[in-house]
Amino acid sequence: MLRSIVIAAALLAGLSGVALAQSEQDSVSTPMLRANVTVSSDVVRVGDLIENAGSAAQIAVFRAPDLGTTGSLPVAQLLSALRAHQVIGVDTRDIREVSVTRSSRTLASKEVGEQIARVLERRNGLGDAANISVTFDRDLRELQLDAANTGDMRASIVRFDPRNGRFDVTFEIANEVTYTPTKLRFTGTAIETVETAVLTRSVERNDILKASDIAVERRPKAEAGNDAALRNRAIGMQVRKQMRAGQVLKGADLGKPDMVSRDQPVTLIYEVPGLYLTGRGKAVDSGTEGDVVNIMNLQSKRVVQGIVVGPGQVSVVAPAPRLTTAALAANDQPASTATESRKAE
Repeated sequence: MLRSIVIAAALLAGLSGVALAQSEQDSVSTPMLRANVTVSSDVVRVGDLIENAGSAAQIAVFRAPDLGTTGSLPVAQLLSALRAHQVIGVDTRDIREVSVTRSSRTLASKEVGEQIARVLERRNGLGDAANISVTFDRDLRELQLDAANTGDMRASIVRFDPRNGRFDVTFEIANEVTYTPTKLRFTGTAIETVETAVLTRSVERNDILKASDIAVERRPKAEAGNDAALRNRAIGMQVRKQMRAGQVLKGADLGKPDMVSRDQPVTLIYEVPGLYLTGRGKAVDSGTEGDVVNIMNLQSKRVVQGIVVGPGQVSVVAPAPRLTTAALAANDQPASTATESRKAE
């Protein structure tokens, strides 16, 4: 009895093993639908859509989406196309639509511009690539290339006219599928730029610049010139003329702030060894520290010259002693004559 039970158990285990193997074999061979598909070619094949497609795997059934884009495919439409190629019995796994993506290599306009700047670097008077601004003739946001284009961008033709900044550059990109490289041609304008301090608002003559009045922008080097002012040095300076918002600041446009303004009451300082006097005056001129300006002495009503030494303060230069006519004549006489004259007296 016991022996019969053991034999029965062994037979049952054997049958279970055969059934399991058959089940695994059936799951391997059953065509199964994929929910998400990525293709690299311009067509979608049965093998892309169906697992275990067998000999039908290479049959093209649909056109692939555009490079770098994704499309949706209703399952009912897909099954109809598969039946036309005698592909039946597909397990859809309750999928309603299949997402198909076309792989690609994306070239952004910034990347292309940087490549062109590197090609033109130090060519015909241009400076470093980081300072070259590239503008394309047509709007170039990004390019989608076939994924097989895996090589670097290598310039094969480079033309540049320094008179107008026009460029015409052709790149070649190696293709891992074909021996013929992909060629890309770009035209546009390249100019060298520099960082400049520009006004954020319009200013009047003698205005003092604050930090909020100045921004930093890259401008064409030809526009900025060799006298472009730096932002940190422009803050606190006084503009010498009326200027509009967006205008580039240059060194010639700026000066030290006036410490004395025209018609401003000032303090006159007269100082010599052992003597220090102050008085009241009115500025006839404007000037900054170290400038020589004219000041009206409010007490004597005379205009005198002085040196600006501080806000509202002018140091009056002491006049040199003046000699009388007799003293000048005496100084002009020979020493012996002068001595004789004194003896005669």
